[in-house]
Amino acid sequence: MVKKSARRTRRTHTPVFKAQVALAALREDRTLADLAKQFGLHPNQITDWKRQLVEHAAGALGGGQQQIEPVDLDPLHAKIGQLTLENDFLERALTKAGLLSAKR
Repeated sequence: MVKKSARRTRRTHTPVFKAQVALAALREDRTLADLAKQFGLHPNQITDWKRQLVEHAAGALGGGQQQIEPVDLDPLHAKIGQLTLENDFLERALTKAGLLSAKR
């Protein structure tokens, strides 16, 4: 009789745990095999988390933010001027036609 193996549920780890493991790997005072045994993980998982920590360290310290390019305000000011002129024109035309009272 062949016994079916029980399915192992997928484990999820908190970001704090991942950081703790990655920092332990960065210290390099113990081998990956020792760390894997201590934390109950595969050595490849520890290597991945260590790599991710190193890659995203600059972002965590504020250096990973992209510079925001300055907005060219000239076209916006031109559009505001154009809309102001159109509003003034319409106000005068409607007032002359008696469709708009002089009071606002």
